[in-house]
Amino acid sequence: MKIAANSKLVMIGDSITDCDRARPIGEGRDDALGTGYVSLVDALLKTACTEPAKVSVPTANIRIINMGISGNTVRDLQARWQTDVLDLQPDWLSIMIGINDVWRQFDSPLQRERQVSLEEYGRSLTHLVATTRPHLQGLVLMTPYFIEPNPNDPMRAMMDSYGQVVREIAFANDAVFVDTQAAFDRVLADVHPMSLAWDRVHPNLTGHMILARAFLEGVGFTW
Repeated sequence: MKIAANSKLVMIGDSITDCDRARPIGEGRDDALGTGYVSLVDALLKTACTEPAKVSVPTANIRIINMGISGNTVRDLQARWQTDVLDLQPDWLSIMIGINDVWRQFDSPLQRERQVSLEEYGRSLTHLVATTRPHLQGLVLMTPYFIEPNPNDPMRAMMDSYGQVVREIAFANDAVFVDTQAAFDRVLADVHPMSLAWDRVHPNLTGHMILARAFLEGVGFTW
């Protein structure tokens, strides 16, 4: 397990991370972490470290804060980075962003001001990571995804190119790389996309468990 006991983990992103988390800080009451993969990660870690036989495992007392906001692109993360990341002084940071950067190019093709090009995406994410990484014990970069098994689908193909940028940034900055698209693809070999997400983007509980499992495997947690 890469994340040490008593660490503070901030998880930031868009609606997939948000999932109705508490405001202004996603921490506190029982539903403060929302209803998605962030809460599942928290629950699995807490379950493991409360088992009598595993009381010494380094998953104990990991403090998770959800700072996802629905509709966000990497531009939005830049605008709130100081208050929603740096001011929280995390030990570990997890970033999953890019779905809306791509989606706006398909659902709002004429509203170019809402779209984030691949070049801008890479430049912005690189800047955020490079300026923040020295202050962290660890960083997790999760790819955006599209729950579509056909790699030639236009939106899936574009999402893959944004995911490749995430891969390159992760390896250049000694970050844990989590390929969420690959995690979904393994399941899509046996099930239809709509059994995981009605719009192929916002997952149901099964889809969020796929994300949680991919994250936990990335940081070396096993159960």
